[in-house]
Amino acid sequence: MTVQNHVFDVPYYQPIADECALFETAFNKGLPLLLKGPTGCGKTRFVEHMAAKLGRPIYTVACHDDLSAADLIGRYLLKGGVTEWVDGPLTRAVREGAICYLDEVIEARKDVAVVLHPLTDNRRRLIIERTGEELQAPPNFMLVASYNPGYQNVLKQMKPSTRQRFLSTTFDFPDAETEVQVVAKESGLDVERSKSLVRLAGHIRGLSSLDLEEGVSTRLLIYAASLIAGGMPVEKALQYSVVEPLSDEPDVQVALRDLIAVVYG
Repeated sequence: MTVQNHVFDVPYYQPIADECALFETAFNKGLPLLLKGPTGCGKTRFVEHMAAKLGRPIYTVACHDDLSAADLIGRYLLKGGVTEWVDGPLTRAVREGAICYLDEVIEARKDVAVVLHPLTDNRRRLIIERTGEELQAPPNFMLVASYNPGYQNVLKQMKPSTRQRFLSTTFDFPDAETEVQVVAKESGLDVERSKSLVRLAGHIRGLSSLDLEEGVSTRLLIYAASLIAGGMPVEKALQYSVVEPLSDEPDVQVALRDLIAVVYG
């Protein structure tokens, strides 16, 4: 559920606008930050980049339907016949002055928001009811959350009372020139062939006729480029990294392969 990172080698990230300055200012001012954007557009890499740049450890939590407040805060566990309290990732982040990143936060159970509220206002406190502790977040603690607005529905919406506790910025896929740089850098594929992949992605994202929840992500382009750079034929690489991940529908897959044939014909 969590990943703890104390390695401060700065992961590659290509800024799109002023998101790096926003993150650094939010960190310095002790303000929580909410990132909105489609799957695979770079939100997680951005947070990892900024955590390393600021020299702070990061706890990443992939939120899901069963994630509860206790999963974040901690619980009593039986160890060697003795009941011990074990901190959850949010509690550890507060104690250490780390960054806690809640990926797809709206997927978590509703009781999670109750826990976050005291941490996202001027109190900056984490209340642990089971132990009676009330932790004051240190200046170098930061709460970052993200979600994909495209997957929202009536049952999975962030309440205004929670949204308005965060600074917020919207992520999207980068412009073509920037995306080419990212794909080439991350995969090792040459720029010219990376351009073809980005051109294909532009066509897929622009097709409203295909029954796709989202267009191809930058992450999938990097996967495709990595396969091609490793010697796999383009058609097979795109089948495994674009066609199959985007849809299970035979008709949609045929349409995607036809589009690939046009771009690479």
